[in-house]
Amino acid sequence: MYIYDEYDRTIVNERVEQFRDQTRRFLTGELSEDEFRPLRLMNGLYIQRYAPMLRVSIPYGLLSSDQLRMLGHIARKYDKGYGHFSTRQNIQYNWPRLETVPDILADLASVEMHAIQTSGNCIRNITSDHFAGVAEDEIEDPRSYCEIIRQWSTFHPEFSYLPRKFKIAVSGAVKDRAAVQVHDIGIYVVKNDQGEVGFRILVGGGLGRLPYIGAFIKEFLEKKYLLSYLEAILRVYNLFGRRDNIHKARIKILVKAIGPEKFAEMVEQEWLQIRDSVLLLDQKEIDRVKKYFLDPPYDSKAAADTSFGQKLSTDTGFANWVKRNVKPHKVAGYRGVYISLKMPGIPPGDVTDTQMEFIADLADKYSASEIRATHDQNLVFAHVKQGDLYALWTALKTQNLATPNIGLLTDMICCPGLDFCSLANAGSIPIANQINSKFNDMDYLHDIGDIQIKMSGCMNACGHHHVGHIGILGVDKKGEEFYQLTLGGSPAEDAALGDRLGPAIAQKEVADTIGKLLDVYVEKRHEDERFLDTYRRIGIEPFKQRIYNGSVAQAEGE
Repeated sequence: MYIYDEYDRTIVNERVEQFRDQTRRFLTGELSEDEFRPLRLMNGLYIQRYAPMLRVSIPYGLLSSDQLRMLGHIARKYDKGYGHFSTRQNIQYNWPRLETVPDILADLASVEMHAIQTSGNCIRNITSDHFAGVAEDEIEDPRSYCEIIRQWSTFHPEFSYLPRKFKIAVSGAVKDRAAVQVHDIGIYVVKNDQGEVGFRILVGGGLGRLPYIGAFIKEFLEKKYLLSYLEAILRVYNLFGRRDNIHKARIKILVKAIGPEKFAEMVEQEWLQIRDSVLLLDQKEIDRVKKYFLDPPYDSKAAADTSFGQKLSTDTGFANWVKRNVKPHKVAGYRGVYISLKMPGIPPGDVTDTQMEFIADLADKYSASEIRATHDQNLVFAHVKQGDLYALWTALKTQNLATPNIGLLTDMICCPGLDFCSLANAGSIPIANQINSKFNDMDYLHDIGDIQIKMSGCMNACGHHHVGHIGILGVDKKGEEFYQLTLGGSPAEDAALGDRLGPAIAQKEVADTIGKLLDVYVEKRHEDERFLDTYRRIGIEPFKQRIYNGSVAQAEGE
C-alpha cells in the first residue's frame, strides 16, 4: 500500500497543528461559528444532531493492520467504543468532543491517515473496487491510478472551492464493484481493439434529490492523459456549475442542462489547451506508484492444501459461510474474504474498538496485514490461503463477524438516519432492525438469494437507495416517519435507478411490505433468477398490485 513521503507527512502534520490552533481560537471565542465552519469542514468535522461527527479518509478503502488498530484506539479513547464504515469507504465517529478532535487528527497522522477532503466542496475520497489487485476479472489494478488522482487532487488550489462536493471512482475489472456510474466522474480501465489499456470516462452520475446515471463522454483515453483530461472536466464544471442553488450545484445538473454531447465538446476544447502540459503522465511516474501496490509473497503450495475441501464437505456452517462470504482469487489456492458488518441487531457498518483490533490481528495472521473497506459497509481480507479459511471462520465467529449474508437481504446498506444525522427526515437503523427481525431464517434468505436493499433517511441518499434492488427512503409526513420504496435499481455495470413503487408506507409496515414483494418474486421467478432479473422481466405492476391490493390508480392519486 502507499507509504507517505516527506511531502505527505509535512502536509498532514502541518494541517493538524493548523486545526489545533483554529479549534483553540473557536473555543475561546476568537473565531465565530461562521468563521470556524469552513475550517472544520476542511478537516472532516460535521455537527450532527447530538455531537460532532468526524469522517476519516480511507483512500480507495485500503487499510494496514496498524491503521485499523489506531481506528480502534480512537473509538475507545475519544468516542463511544465504535466506528461506522460508510458508503465512501471511509469511517465515521459519531461522538467525539470538539476539543479532542486535534488530538484525534494527530493520532491519525502517526499512522499516515487524515480527515482532509472528507467534506466540503472539493474532490472527496477516491473510491475503488475492494477486490482491486486480486480479482479474476481484472484488466489492471486501478489502485495506482487512484493514488495518482489522490495526489493530484489533494489541496489542488483551483478545485478547493468547487460549486459542490465532487466524487470520483475507478474500477479496473469487468464487473463493477465500486458503483462507478453514480459518481461525478467514473473511470473504467478498458482495453481497446489494439490491445492497449486505457480509460473509459463518464461524468454526471450521482444520487441525492436528482439522481442520474453518468454519461460516457470518452470511450478511450490514453493513460498519459488521465490527469489532464480530469483537470479539463473539473475546469469546465468550476466555470459553469451553478453556485446560486445548493440543490442544483452538482456536475450532474450541468451535464443534464447542456447535454452530455455539448459538455464533452467543452471538455475537449479545454483539454486541448492543457493536454501536453506538465500534467502529462509518463510511464515512469505510473511505474513509481505501481511499486506501492505489488502482490504480497504468495505461497506456491497453497493450492495443494486438501483440508479446505474436507471441511467444506463436513461442516455445513462453514460451507454456508464460504458460499456467501468467500470469493475467487487470481492466485490458485487463495481467496478473498468478506467480513460481514451486518450482524442482526447491530447498525449496518458499525464495528467496535475490540472488533477492529481483533480484525487487525487476524489480518496480520491471514491476509498480509491488509484490510479493505467496501462501499457497501463491510470489510475484506484479500489474501487468504484456502487452507486458513476454516481457522479464520472459527476466529471470526467469536466476535460476531462471520454472518454468512454477503449479498443477501440482510446485507443491507443503511445510513445513520435520524438517530444521528441532522439532515435526516426519518430513521434508518430502526428499519434495519425491523427487517432483520422479520427475516431471521437463514434458509429463507439463502433461497431468496442475491438481493440488495439500500436505505437512506433523507433525499441526500447516503444509503444509495436509488440503486437498490429494493430502495427505501425515509420521508416526513406531518411529523410522522414514512418510507418510500423503489424497485429495480442497480449500482453495478448494468446501472439503473429504481422505479417508485407507489405512495409511502407507514414505519411499522416496512418489513411486511418487503415480505409481500418477495412473495411476488418467489411466485414469478424463473429458476436461478435474481430478484432484479425477475423485476426487469415482469415489470412493476405485479408488485404494485400486491402492495396496494389492486387499487393502484387510487393509491397513486393519494
